[in-house]
Amino acid sequence: MVNIRTSASRGYAHHGWLESYHSFSFAGYYDPAHMGFSVLRVINDDKVAPANGFGMHGHQDMEIITYMLAGELRHEDSMGNGSVIRAGDVQRMTAGTGVRHSEMNASSQSTAHLLQIWIIPETNGLPPGYEEKNIPLTEKQNQWRLIASRDARNHSLLVHQDLSLYTTVLDAEKQLSLHVQPGRVAYVHVARGSVNVDGQSLQAGDALMIDASVNLKLEALAEAEILWFDLPGSLMN
Repeated sequence: MVNIRTSASRGYAHHGWLESYHSFSFAGYYDPAHMGFSVLRVINDDKVAPANGFGMHGHQDMEIITYMLAGELRHEDSMGNGSVIRAGDVQRMTAGTGVRHSEMNASSQSTAHLLQIWIIPETNGLPPGYEEKNIPLTEKQNQWRLIASRDARNHSLLVHQDLSLYTTVLDAEKQLSLHVQPGRVAYVHVARGSVNVDGQSLQAGDALMIDASVNLKLEALAEAEILWFDLPGSLMN
């Protein structure tokens, strides 16, 4: 079965310095029908105002992926890491036994646009960890590029869960297929642009929730950036 999660049906919060859409229940947004999908717990579509951000705060027992869409974000954490990530970069932090970090817009002029993604790990109490990678456009243009996986194959980020996360940037009128294997489920998030999926039009912020083995054809109506989460079906909520 394939269900559409529309952008407009997501939770929404505006704090002045932060505008955020929540695909799943988060903070003040609670929807018992959308508490997560398989091991995917959070997708927050965040826009952070210039020279603002999230001060130092803590996390535990969660895999946190930051996917940059525009602008730049300064990261610092209690493990001693400090860097600025930009559009095209992806970052993974294993919170494990506990970690503190801050995420601040590194620009005083431009808005930072990012997806913050939380994955429930297979095991609690893991040692905290951190890594980041730049994914060049040539590696994801009109093709799926693996960016996170359980075994860090194909130069992807290591995530402590049975999932594979792919991304693509589809040029207008270009097509790409997507196959969900038996026993697996998928969450397909349109980060920007618009795409036709088997006759249905999806816009930025829309998503597909797929809990059956299917073959889909994606065609970009305008340049589109898309994330595909290949997830275990045995842990469905």
